[in-house]
Amino acid sequence: ISTAEDLRTPLTIKIGEFASLTGKEATFGTSSHEGTVLAVEEINAAGGVLGKKIELLTEDNQTKAGETANAVNKLISKDGVVAIIGEVASSRSMEAAPICQDNKIPMITPASTNPTVTQEGDHIFRVCFTDTFQGAALANFAKDTLKANKVAVLTDVKSDYSKGLAKSFKEKYASVGGTLGIELDFNGGDKDFKGQLTAIKGDNPDAIFLPGYYNDVALICIQAKQLGITAPIFGGDGWESEALLSIGKEDMNGNYFSTHCSVEQGTPEMIAFVDAYKKKYDGKTPDAMAVLGYDAAKVMADAITRAGSTESAKIRDAIAATKDFNGASGKFSLNENRDAVKALVFIKIEDGKFKYTATVNP
Repeated sequence: ISTAEDLRTPLTIKIGEFASLTGKEATFGTSSHEGTVLAVEEINAAGGVLGKKIELLTEDNQTKAGETANAVNKLISKDGVVAIIGEVASSRSMEAAPICQDNKIPMITPASTNPTVTQEGDHIFRVCFTDTFQGAALANFAKDTLKANKVAVLTDVKSDYSKGLAKSFKEKYASVGGTLGIELDFNGGDKDFKGQLTAIKGDNPDAIFLPGYYNDVALICIQAKQLGITAPIFGGDGWESEALLSIGKEDMNGNYFSTHCSVEQGTPEMIAFVDAYKKKYDGKTPDAMAVLGYDAAKVMADAITRAGSTESAKIRDAIAATKDFNGASGKFSLNENRDAVKALVFIKIEDGKFKYTATVNP
């Protein structure tokens, strides 16, 4: 016999996820989603959370502006999720954040690094570093490792991520004595970058800073080689995709980017994650976005466990109190701004492969 109270109690804990599963940045969403799914399966196989299974409800925003708002509104008002995971791209997380904040639904972004994402309000969190840290690390890398005294900057004006990372890079690079050369823009999704690259070549910089997403970056690097540009090109975590190599091929060699972690970093947590991921996804090697999707789901489950409740307000408070969390991407805590304080790594592209180069601690 069931009481009325039993009938009202949900049988699962509904967590929403929005991601770019199709469209021009689909490898971002696919990777983070695969990591999230793996984490949820592991959690449920170990007995779930608070005696209940997690039910992951996923919406595809198709890499389109406006679709994220539709997806998040549906997850909250129609599906009744208690918390949300998403997105990789900062622009799309910034579209979701005010909706989650207004509805008092906690949201964890796996990989959106633009500082303003979590500034939307006290329900918005991230398990990645911010571009304030990443931009400064890239500036030091340009000066100390690349020995670049003059850097050209090519920014995607359609991307909040690209503009934010360019800003923090330029501020730090100037402060450590670097000279900013020519600064030019492009629109993400363009196919012809020869005009900008010709102007950059004429400026003769020691290196080129390209804070963009992998699909544009690969085409820019191909066209740079065609124009005879030999200066190294470097960027941030938006480069993180195997598609960068499949599109850019040998034209990517000799370039660098910073990202969240490397599958080569060898911690017990990373080794266990890589083994489980390869087993589930037919031997596929995970990228950093998959690792962060996994960590986002694990942080969420850990917070619900510590909250002892599926009430969104209590989950929010428990996420905010996350300290010394041993994730696959590394050990991290969330600070008072709801941002993860954690290391980043540098990758060199060599012989058509991503080669782990160095770790930079916060």
